[in-house]
Amino acid sequence: MKNSIKLLALSAVVLFMSACDKSLLDPKNSVFILEKEAYSTPARVQSQVIALYDAAKSGAFLGSRMHPFSDIRGEEFLNRTQNAVTGLTTWNQSFFNGTNEVGYFWATGYAVINQCNTLIGKVQSKEVGDVLKSAPLQLQYEAEARFIRALSYSYLVRMYCRPFAESNGTSRGLPLRLGSEADLNNNDLAPSNVAAVYTQILADLNFAETNLPLTGSVTRAHRNTVIALKTRIYLAMQRWADVITEANKIVPLVPPFRAATGVAHALNADPLLVFAPPYTTTESIFSFPFSDVDQPGTQNSMSLYWAAAPIGNGEYTINTTRNVGIAGDTANFPVTDARRKMLTRIGTAVYLNGKFPTGPINTDFTPIMRYPEVLLNLAEALTRNSSTVDVRAVALLNAVRGRADASVVFTVAGLTDATALRNAILTERRIEFLGEGFRSFDITRNLLPFPAKSGAPTVAATAVNYVYPIPSIELTLNKLMVP
Repeated sequence: MKNSIKLLALSAVVLFMSACDKSLLDPKNSVFILEKEAYSTPARVQSQVIALYDAAKSGAFLGSRMHPFSDIRGEEFLNRTQNAVTGLTTWNQSFFNGTNEVGYFWATGYAVINQCNTLIGKVQSKEVGDVLKSAPLQLQYEAEARFIRALSYSYLVRMYCRPFAESNGTSRGLPLRLGSEADLNNNDLAPSNVAAVYTQILADLNFAETNLPLTGSVTRAHRNTVIALKTRIYLAMQRWADVITEANKIVPLVPPFRAATGVAHALNADPLLVFAPPYTTTESIFSFPFSDVDQPGTQNSMSLYWAAAPIGNGEYTINTTRNVGIAGDTANFPVTDARRKMLTRIGTAVYLNGKFPTGPINTDFTPIMRYPEVLLNLAEALTRNSSTVDVRAVALLNAVRGRADASVVFTVAGLTDATALRNAILTERRIEFLGEGFRSFDITRNLLPFPAKSGAPTVAATAVNYVYPIPSIELTLNKLMVP
């Protein structure tokens, strides 16, 4: 309402000024660029590529909300504020197809995908080719767009579709929109099945891997960025051998684990420094950056959800209930673990203050992929592929745990069987990626139930609310969409 009042006031000022200055009736906009001019110079083409990253890091998508909303469905956090805007219905599993977050994740995700489709079509054209005068640069820009498109689809398919493992990908998937949409004429599109969506994701990533630079920064895709994401995708598809093949490209056979090609990714010696400026440690593979002049928006920052005031608003506290939340499991997450320093007790509540410590003005980077994920993806795939206590998998697990707690050492003799090793790896993921948006996806890809927590029931893998429903607006506008 305040914005509406301001707009009305501004309109009145403009009308008054127009009476005095007729030139204001036909102003020349110094910011707006016609579409035909947006790709008219190499610098402008590059700016359109950078804009894809900016779109994907929207606070309503991958820059922030996606990660807290993914985590709060699991058992690690308790709702403190009863704020519907910050995920109450997602946390208590009562969402439906008209719930706000169900709609805005879908809408924002597809808006990003459409922006990628538009750029892909443009950079493939002769006109842009003549502007760039570099076929490799054309391919790189298309590769970046296809990487962002694949990343966006990878979140949407895991959030709105039944897990791949449930029916080997034969269940209802997503509408695969691969062309630019500039009007409302092509709303009707039947969904492809889950397997087809994953096939498209992998096609985009394979193209990106071939055409992206070997090296780059943490905020822009390079070849190892793509390889890391492929290990995540193959893990979701339970294609263990393919996870191993991809991970082997950037993970040596024996410690110390450091990527031998491209960016020399490795575990950071101090896990706490990964989440402190400048956010560009050796283990940071891909992140979305924010600063004091570039923030994710109101009620969007990671610190608002996890950190107590005055850093954030403490929308959620850590669940320390024994045998439920990982923070309450001192046997597997002992007090000697350095990552416990990210947890802050204030009164009777515990907050995740140390992982996203800036606020209320958010300048933290939002991590999308880190090297520990690749190591744990590989460890899990080795274990599942061999059904043994794989020696290399144990070494990878020890590498991640050891840099945080050298007093804990897993041994082949101490792990009774492959199930014990797999469970240790899954537990390590809960500790390492706490607050980074992994938990619900790890639950669903393994067809596990969402555990009950105080104020929220158990959700079985067969339940209709095991994943988000298709938003009501999509069902209204797309007559071929399947609920």
